[in-house]
Parts: sequence; C-alpha cells; structure tokens
Amino acid sequence: MQTVALYSIISALIVSLMAFIGLLVINIQNKLARKSLILLVSFAAGALLGDVFIHLLPELAKQGSLGLKNSLYILATIVVFYIIEKYIHWHHHPTEGEEDTHLSQHLVTTNLIGDGIHNFIDGMIIAGSYLVDIRLGLATTLAVILHEIPQEFGDFGVLIYAGLSKVKALFYNFLSGLAAVLGVIVALLATNSENIVNILISIGIGSFIYIATADLIPETHKQKERFLPHLVSFVLGIVVMYLLLFID
Repeated sequence: MQTVALYSIISALIVSLMAFIGLLVINIQNKLARKSLILLVSFAAGALLGDVFIHLLPELAKQGSLGLKNSLYILATIVVFYIIEKYIHWHHHPTEGEEDTHLSQHLVTTNLIGDGIHNFIDGMIIAGSYLVDIRLGLATTLAVILHEIPQEFGDFGVLIYAGLSKVKALFYNFLSGLAAVLGVIVALLATNSENIVNILISIGIGSFIYIATADLIPETHKQKERFLPHLVSFVLGIVVMYLLLFID
C-alpha cells in the first residue's frame, strides 16, 4: 500500500507540474507551437482511447465487473463532464452591460474551479489505477499527462486573456493542478469502501472517452489539410498504450 501511495502521489505531482507547460507559450514561436500542439492533441486522443480499450475496460472485464452498474458510472461521468464544460463555456462569454473587471475575475474563477475539479478527478483515477496494478497506473498517468499538456496551454491562455500576468497565471494554474494530489489522497483514504477501485476505473473510462471524443478529436478536425500527420499521431498514441502492456 505504501508503494501504491508513493507512486500515486509522485504521478499526481508530475501532473500538477504540467501547469508550467505555459512557459513554452512564452518561448516558442506561435506558428511552431501551434503545429506541434495540434499533433500532440491527436497523440493524446489516441493515448486516452488506447488506455480505455487496452487497459481500463479489460481490467473491469477481468474482474467480472463489466456490467450495467459500472456502465452507468461511465455514463454518469460523461454527463458530469458535459455539465462542467457547459457551465464553464457559458461563463466564458460576456453578457451585455457586464463590466470588464468583473468579467475577468469571473473568468479566472470559473476556469480555475473547473480545472481544479478536473484535476481532482484525474488524481482519483490515477490512484485507483495504481491500486489495481502498477502498469495500469503508469499507463493511466501517461494518458493524463498527455491530455493535460494541450489543456494547460488553453488554461494558461484563458488566464492571460483575463488579465493576469504570466507569473500569476502559472502560479494559479499550478495551485489548480495540485487538486490532483488531493484527489489521490481522497481515493487512497476511501480504499476501504466497497468497489471503490472499480468505481474509480469506471470514472476514468468515462472521463477519458469524453475528453478524447468531445474535446481533443474535434480540435484535430480543424486542420483538414494535414490529415496524415494527425492520423499517424493518433495511431501512435494507441500503439504506445499497447506497448505499455509489456512493461514488467
């Protein structure tokens, strides 16, 4: 259990450090960064779906837990993520007559709260995966990191747009990222609860499917003239998840 806790916390800290990926926005030319990032989005989408269908779903099946109950947990997770994103998107658009200062503060708050909830769930998923198997935990951590990179670029951009300095944007993004550590702690403390691990895996499946299909893949469709590189990146993400099966 101590090994699981150590791996989980270290993984969550690494995920939290992804908040500083925004530094690359400052140092890389916009055109180059955009091209690299959109290919990473394709890779992350493949990795997330690869983790779902190569690691997480087979794990539930192996435990005999791939039934209606956990299917409902998966669907519930997708619905929750849909609600969270809808709420954030609604509050990212100014209403007529709203003052710029108030709008900026509101934008920062909703973005950080939404990102914090997302990171908290990621932390719980990471811990739940390590509780099953170290390899499953590593695969899930890698999948989380890959989808965090493009997300953190976006979060950093939103905070800058809202009027924060680059230093403050990075700092607040990091604080939000630390919610992943809190998620790990909560998941580890709840391990005595019945079926908690299967529930966490189901949450991971639902969240990864939603992020890949609702957030990442639609972004790749905006680059219609570069189909082959996106396809290669997407498939490579799946292949990497498959190769993780051979880690001893």
